[in-house]
Amino acid sequence: MSDIQRILFVPDAGPHVGGGHVMRSLTLAEALGQRGGACVFMASPQVASVLDAFAPEIPRVPADGRSAVELMDADARAFDAVVFDHYGLSQGEHLTIARGRPSMALDDLADRSLAVDMVLDSGPQRRAEDYEGLIPAGARLLLGPAYAPVRPQFAALRAPALARRGGPVERVLVSLGLTDLDGVTARVLDRVRPRLGEVALDVVLGGAAPTLAGLERLARRDSRLNVHVDTRDMAKLTAHADFAVGAAGSSVWERCTLALPSLLLVLAPNQRPAAAALAELGAALVVDAAAADFESAFDRAFTRLSTDADLRARMAAKSAEVCDGLGAGRVADAFMDLIAAKRRSDTPL
Repeated sequence: MSDIQRILFVPDAGPHVGGGHVMRSLTLAEALGQRGGACVFMASPQVASVLDAFAPEIPRVPADGRSAVELMDADARAFDAVVFDHYGLSQGEHLTIARGRPSMALDDLADRSLAVDMVLDSGPQRRAEDYEGLIPAGARLLLGPAYAPVRPQFAALRAPALARRGGPVERVLVSLGLTDLDGVTARVLDRVRPRLGEVALDVVLGGAAPTLAGLERLARRDSRLNVHVDTRDMAKLTAHADFAVGAAGSSVWERCTLALPSLLLVLAPNQRPAAAALAELGAALVVDAAAADFESAFDRAFTRLSTDADLRARMAAKSAEVCDGLGAGRVADAFMDLIAAKRRSDTPL
């Protein structure tokens, strides 16, 4: 019997979802690969676009317009385990797709029934009782930022990043999602550019973002702006920044790993609980992009962060305590142990 475990990832992506599900799934797939997992992605056109930009070498199964259930009707025998990172799938789809195989769901919502053996929810506010009645008896919960899947490049830069925190503001990172939902990056830059003097701005977004062309034109007129498209140098950009304006999604754990003080923008309802918890811990300032007073609230928070060195130092220390960047390995170890245990239990004596 082969020791290689064939693991299917079923992530979501799209204009309203962004690429975060695919990115954190790729991080976990890398950790699983180091432990004997052979990972394959179910790739809708939107998922394939993210994979093409960041992991063109990753094996994939084209969806070709088929749902996950239809795809597994044809290809289920090819896999030993399944990882779901798709909020549009719940109990019925999990059962049909996994068909008794070991399965895990990456979740942030705790709002629907999940028919899986393991749930990863890295929210700092999450408690086991939030999943009571939503998961099968005996399912394992991996809760909190200690399990957040963060790419290994971030942990590798943690020590030097911690050492340089507390200095003057010379670079600001603006990273609000690959798809730049509702053009929020341009809204932010309109607020930020008059307030920064000669401070450099590193702006990150995806090649498919509809706002990319306009932002690149703006960068040609403003030498302070550096637009990074589908960058693979995110860890270095984060380490070299003095603070960030960032989306309150899964990328918050990258910034916490590198102790980067952040102004978090809530861009979707599911981001509010984690953002509020980080604000309560003193690890971030938070503004809701959908709020009626967004512009004034953003201006106040940005001014505080850019002018108060003591605040930045406190936030750097608090954010570093939240996440050490080693969560992907912890999750991969737990899931591979689950696969091995289920294989032993299914093997006839």
